[in-house]
Amino acid sequence: MSMQYQSPIARRAPLIYGIMVACLALQGLWHSAILFPQWKKNYAPVSKVAAGLSPDQFLISLAGFRELIAGILWVRADSFFDQGNYDAILPIIRLVTILDPKQIDVYATGMWHIGYNFTDEDSRSDRRYVPSALALGKEGAKNNDYTYELFFETGWLWYHKIDDDYGQAVKWFEEATKRKDMLEARRNLLSMAYQRDGQVEKQVEYMEGLLKKAEARYKEDETNFQSRQNKDTIENNLDNHLMRLVQRGYFAQQRGDYAQGSYDTKPPFDVGFSARVTVIDSKVLRVQGTWNVRPVGTRVRFIVRDADYPGAVPGGMAWDSSSEVALDPPKGITFLQDQLFVRDMRFNRDIDMSRDPTMYPFAKDEYIIEFYYNPRSAPAHMQDKFGFSGEGMTDKNHLNLDIRKDQRVIFATMKLTKEQILRQGDWDIEGGRTPVLQTAGYKERTTSDLRGDIMKVPTGQ
Repeated sequence: MSMQYQSPIARRAPLIYGIMVACLALQGLWHSAILFPQWKKNYAPVSKVAAGLSPDQFLISLAGFRELIAGILWVRADSFFDQGNYDAILPIIRLVTILDPKQIDVYATGMWHIGYNFTDEDSRSDRRYVPSALALGKEGAKNNDYTYELFFETGWLWYHKIDDDYGQAVKWFEEATKRKDMLEARRNLLSMAYQRDGQVEKQVEYMEGLLKKAEARYKEDETNFQSRQNKDTIENNLDNHLMRLVQRGYFAQQRGDYAQGSYDTKPPFDVGFSARVTVIDSKVLRVQGTWNVRPVGTRVRFIVRDADYPGAVPGGMAWDSSSEVALDPPKGITFLQDQLFVRDMRFNRDIDMSRDPTMYPFAKDEYIIEFYYNPRSAPAHMQDKFGFSGEGMTDKNHLNLDIRKDQRVIFATMKLTKEQILRQGDWDIEGGRTPVLQTAGYKERTTSDLRGDIMKVPTGQ
């Protein structure tokens, strides 16, 4: 009887398999008992999304391949960026930051993507995403507090995108400047945030500190062009700023003798604001108005929102309202924000929301329209007349001293019903009635043959 030959490897196969099973069991025990608890304690993001990981994603995390898989996913996301397929990118961003919370570039890109890239047909960003962008920035800063980057990115979102509640921009920029790796060029932005927040004296103190450091670096090597340029730029900016403070009467206000002097902000200039809103078609508004200021540079904030929009404040929103990075914005609510550019002392703009039913569903019964102007974010040549807080600006109908602390702003509001915006019911397009709302002081540019009901908005509302 012949015997079948077995190779040495085949004879040892049971032993090899046993060793492999033991190693896998040991690895699983090691990850479960040691690595995973440490990861959960030190690296896991505080997010409800993490609880929703699929079993295979969770297995990958336990197996120690989180960073590898995160990198592969991010490379895939880059192709979606090139294709303009933005909807496909957001879940990848979220998954990458969960798998590898140290991916700073993904956090920063994700904030920009969420805050800016989701737009309507007229390139207006979907403001419903802003709370999620802020939440992503806060999470990223917490997970990477050794570097300035995500503190700066969150501050920039407040400073540039939200352009309101400037104390938040100051807070995040200050945290960024505490980090040693903060780029020198970016440190200058904190001074502008101080100015917009009304902390003008702190702005001067901060700029003087920057100048001292720049002078010290220049003395170390006076042949270094970059050091000299940085010093000269900061010195020039500080000189111009101090001159403007004098001409605008800021120091006189602090001394209490502003009333006795002659300054660029005196007497307050009547901006002559007025507005008319006409619903020319379903979800299409024609916005017209007056602004008695000839130099260019005025942009009036224009808002259309649900009357009961959560977190709404006059002229804006309480944007820091969520700690969750939501992959989708809230459903069934409407919020539009745009800028009305003034030319030749008037503005005239058609706002078409009919092509974006998901972004502007108009599901509620009542809507608020708001006009808002704040000199805090105006160009310097406008602030030379209006001052930092509107002390050089007035309006007999729409000056408001209440909706922003220690600031004089222009504010007007109107109300529209769902039937009016959609041109339904009594306001049907075929019926001949056109919803027209206008503030006090509105003057027609040209004769209009518009047939409709003009609803005058009471002064001061």
